[in-house]
Amino acid sequence: MPRLYIIAGCNGAGKTTASLTILPDILKVREFVNADGIAAGLSPLNVESVAFEAGRIMLRRIQQLMEEKEDLAFETTLSTRSYVSLIKKARANGYKITLLYFWLMSPDFAKQRVTERVRKGGHYIPDDVVERRYYRGIANLLNLYAPIVDNWAVIDNMDIEQNIIAKGSGNGDKLILNAELWNIFSNQSKVMEDKTIYLDEFSEQILEGMRKAMKKLVVTSAKMDEELVIRDKDGQVRSVPAKELLHIVEKY
Repeated sequence: MPRLYIIAGCNGAGKTTASLTILPDILKVREFVNADGIAAGLSPLNVESVAFEAGRIMLRRIQQLMEEKEDLAFETTLSTRSYVSLIKKARANGYKITLLYFWLMSPDFAKQRVTERVRKGGHYIPDDVVERRYYRGIANLLNLYAPIVDNWAVIDNMDIEQNIIAKGSGNGDKLILNAELWNIFSNQSKVMEDKTIYLDEFSEQILEGMRKAMKKLVVTSAKMDEELVIRDKDGQVRSVPAKELLHIVEKY
């Protein structure tokens, strides 16, 4: 029976670091499809600019490996519903699917990990994106993905010594090994924005691109002492000095 491993967790959780040892050395899986790695190969100095294309290449590669019945693994934050149909297809094709979720205790912990990664030359992810993916990933794991895989495990990856917090199967069986951390983890699935609308991965990437474009426009206009026509908080259309908007786009 071919095997599919889903390596999941928030940004900065240590997914890639763990995978590069666990997959080849322990699980004997040689095919690890990583969108970040693909993006780095396409554009090493501007990874985010090719994120969409890297995602498309990743999905094509996964489909190819599944058709060949190869053992494989891929990495994701689980912050979107994009992989539900892929998992169902893999199960229909006879794959045994295991989901490993690497957990950090808070979005702030994740942000610190990302900051440290950037300091070492890794790619940057805005704080608001890290936080949004953090909560959505946990909610999607519990509500969408755990029920459709064969086996899953949540792993505490905050310290030098890692521990499994809980493990279970798609049929509803669950074994909690650390009740204190499991309570924190499961409660985080409820920390969502009111009336949250889940965007698919493509839509999120389009919005991210638009925000970056707006930031470039504001920064350039501010340097030239120009104004931009925008809608203010009261819904009124007015002309605003671009310099007054710099603090808003700094987070993009």
